[in-house]
Amino acid sequence: MAAAAKGGASHKASKPTKVIKKPPKKRRKSRKQSLSTYVYRVLTEVHPSTRILTKATSVINSFTVDIFERIASEASHLIHYNKRHTTSAREIQSAIHPTLPGELAKHSISKGTKAVTKYTNFV
Repeated sequence: MAAAAKGGASHKASKPTKVIKKPPKKRRKSRKQSLSTYVYRVLTEVHPSTRILTKATSVINSFTVDIFERIASEASHLIHYNKRHTTSAREIQSAIHPTLPGELAKHSISKGTKAVTKYTNFV
């Protein structure tokens, strides 16, 4: 009480205040890009009556993304060596040779060339 007499603050018992918690904001899940819809479309186009497990689709998705990253990385190296700034069909075609083995590289290049000519004729 000596402190209160000297002009200090007195400690009175205060009522407990209610803390109102705000509801947590709903966070939007980050969307993961997946090729599973395209895997399913190609499968139904080739074999309409065949189904595929979700786990198998996930494995095919992982494989496809891995091969894509390897080809893109190799194409990036080729662009860097040639001191260019744009990735063209030629760099992708050149990147496929060291990435994919023999016959698979030939087939992918022919399909890619077919897709590019179809696209350029469409646009």
